[in-house]
Amino acid sequence: MSRAGCFVVLEGPEGAGKSTLAQALLANARAAGIQVTAVREPGGTPAGEAARRILLDHAHPVGPEAELFLVLAARAELVRHVIRPALDGGHLVLADRFELSTLAYQVAGRGLPAETVATANRLATGGLVPDLTLVLDVASGTGRARQHAAGKITDRLDDEDPAFHARVAEAYLAAQARGVRHLNANRSPTEVAQEAWDAIRQVGGFA
Repeated sequence: MSRAGCFVVLEGPEGAGKSTLAQALLANARAAGIQVTAVREPGGTPAGEAARRILLDHAHPVGPEAELFLVLAARAELVRHVIRPALDGGHLVLADRFELSTLAYQVAGRGLPAETVATANRLATGGLVPDLTLVLDVASGTGRARQHAAGKITDRLDDEDPAFHARVAEAYLAAQARGVRHLNANRSPTEVAQEAWDAIRQVGGFA
């Protein structure tokens, strides 16, 4: 499907600084007069928010397969009802997580088969691929320490064991694909945001 917008995804392990970066990029886009739509995964639609509540609630210890289906159901609704319409309208879409999160958490973290998960994801997204994926590189221990220092109320995935988070962090560090760019997230938020914004302007053709 042809589209005129630009699809940018922010990725990284827990505590990498995605939310902080998303806020900075959203402000930059608005200041530049760019039409921008910000989304998070899972979420962004009634079905997506319902899936998010189940997925992250300690009271619902779902298995790896059910976890995957919740993520993909939320993503399918988000792509259909929010992301594609925004892209077709020429918007810059900033997404907090997308396909790479599934490969990190459900494949590397949970051990689900990569090929099967990739096929299921293509069905959920209709083959939509980000124009740019910015991966915030930070050690899993560093990210979790940041969460603790900030007093974040942890969810079910936050509270997984250190080995799980180490596998997720390693998967992010190793991620290599067309459109994937790694950012050193151990720097100040201002430095990270500047490099990210420069990359977005280059890919999106923004002045």
